[in-house]
Amino acid sequence: MALPRWNEFATREELAAALAAKVADALRTAIAQRGEAFLAVSGGTTPGRFMAALSREELDWNKVTVTLVDERFVPESSPRSNASLAKANLLQHNAAAARFAPLYHEAATVEEAAARADTGFRALPWPLDAAVLGMGGDGHTASFFPDAQGLDALLDPASARIVMPVHAESAGEPRLTLTTAPLINARLLAVHIEGAEKRAVLEAAMAAEKALPIRTVLDRSPRAAEIYWAP
Repeated sequence: MALPRWNEFATREELAAALAAKVADALRTAIAQRGEAFLAVSGGTTPGRFMAALSREELDWNKVTVTLVDERFVPESSPRSNASLAKANLLQHNAAAARFAPLYHEAATVEEAAARADTGFRALPWPLDAAVLGMGGDGHTASFFPDAQGLDALLDPASARIVMPVHAESAGEPRLTLTTAPLINARLLAVHIEGAEKRAVLEAAMAAEKALPIRTVLDRSPRAAEIYWAP
């Protein structure tokens, strides 16, 4: 295990600018090395500033594929859709030229939607060049909720699945998530958290004997993750 590195900022605006610059550099490097780049971003309320800052970075966005770390099993028209959030905040300005690969597909069940996404995602330009994770107050990241059914399978770094369905009472509706393997193999793995409460949760998770999902993901990453935090 490589211990994560903390990057602390006085304001959330400074964090957003710094994280956007870091991710943009990773995307530029990938484009220079292999002609394209692949980015996964998280939903929720935290990443809006970061996404807006990243959208203005100058790079060959037409060579970038953007996807989501996880998604609710809701259509893009839903206010709870992470795809809608990403399109409104990231896929604008310079980043409007990027290709978007959604996790959600209209289907009878979340299992069917996840199977369709898993098949389609095999054609994407793996590995991820950057993955930006969030974290909930319960220590979940992606859709790896502590009470998720089949959590061990979701967290299995040797899983052959790229996308899996998630059922967790604390999550509300069913979800789709990238599994641990594609996330920890990202060339840049960042965790974006804000506020004293989130910092306390993460610090407690890193020190606890019983690992919460965020700790498990960071422990299983072959590279040191970058934690970005502001009060």
